Order: sequence, then structure tokens, then C-alpha cells
Amino acid sequence: MRNYIMGLRPQRLPFRRFTQRSAVAIITRQGTHGEEILFIKRATRPGDPWSGDIAFPGGKQQQNDNSIRDTAIRETKEEINIDLAQQGIFISRQIDVLTRRHNKLAPMVVTPYHYQLNSSSATNNDASHPALNIRLNHEVAEVIWVPTTHFHIAKNTHHFRWTPAPHSIASRLSISLPCYYYDNHRVWGLTYQMLRDFITHREINNA
Repeated sequence: MRNYIMGLRPQRLPFRRFTQRSAVAIITRQGTHGEEILFIKRATRPGDPWSGDIAFPGGKQQQNDNSIRDTAIRETKEEINIDLAQQGIFISRQIDVLTRRHNKLAPMVVTPYHYQLNSSSATNNDASHPALNIRLNHEVAEVIWVPTTHFHIAKNTHHFRWTPAPHSIASRLSISLPCYYYDNHRVWGLTYQMLRDFITHREINNA
């Protein structure tokens, strides 16, 4: 059923040009134990409801970005110092995801782009392979590599109770949301949705 629904969803939302646009990079590499996906852990910042969350590198489109894909490249370079234009191979554009702007009800469209690190970068990364030269800016606390196979195992999908506004009357409400856990890191929300789309899309293509 999920595969059928995925087939009905448009890859590009028709009204995307009239909303705030953002882009993220889904970065993969060949690690010691097979393919891995890169996540960032957001830095803890006062007033930021997503502080400490697990995410993909990315952010809002700026006026000087030539395209929304350039946004993903620029934000990745700024946040973790990986230059996808030089160190990555563009694989595919993923399905647009509709969300809302930070602290606003206005809609925002997020476009994920899949990049695979080229062989020289993929085998030279982080602490054990210093040539990748990952450097974190003030928005990022940590980079985490997770084996792709982790997300193909059904028992690794969990649910947790989420309260939309813990310090308001809405704190009495809570909903059950799906998530993944990996080494005490929780992948949920928009990142979970984009990750599930990414995994499902590949399963359909490999079927």
C-alpha cells in the first residue's frame, strides 16, 4: 500500500514556486560495513524547538542561490564543510515534502537531494579518515553516520508520544509519532518522513 501511495505522490509540488523553499542533502557513502547515511545533530539553542534534533544538512533558499539544489550544496558546505559539488556525485532529486515555516503557519516546501560521496571522499572521512575534513558550524553539534540497513529492519521502527506545545494549553494533547532510534538518537518528524520516502523509493526501484 505504501508503494502504491508513493506512486501517486507528485515528485514536485505544483505550488512550490509560491512558497518558501528549503533543501536538504541526503548524503551516502560506502563505509566499512556497507552503505551509510549522514545525519547531523542540531546544536542546542534557546527558543529553538528543534534543538538537539537529528536532521539532514540543509536550510532555506537564499536569493543568491542559482537553484534549489544549489541551496542544498551551500548549506551542507556551511554546516559541515562537505563540498558536494566537488566531493559528491549527484544521484537523484527526492519527493518534495510540505511543511510549515519555523514558528509560522505559512507553508514551506522542502526538497531532498541524494548525493553519494565519491570514492576518494568516501574512504577519507571524519576522525578515522581526515581528508574529508568535516568542520561543524554553530548550528551543528555532531555528525552521525548510520548504516542504511538499520532502516530496513522493521523492529527498528518505534513510536513515541509527542506534545506540540509543552508550555501551553496544548500540552494536554499528545500524539503518537513514528521514529527510528540509533545509539540513543531519535529520527522523527520531517527527517523521518524524508528518510522513509528515500528508503521506500529505493525499494520500489530495486523490486
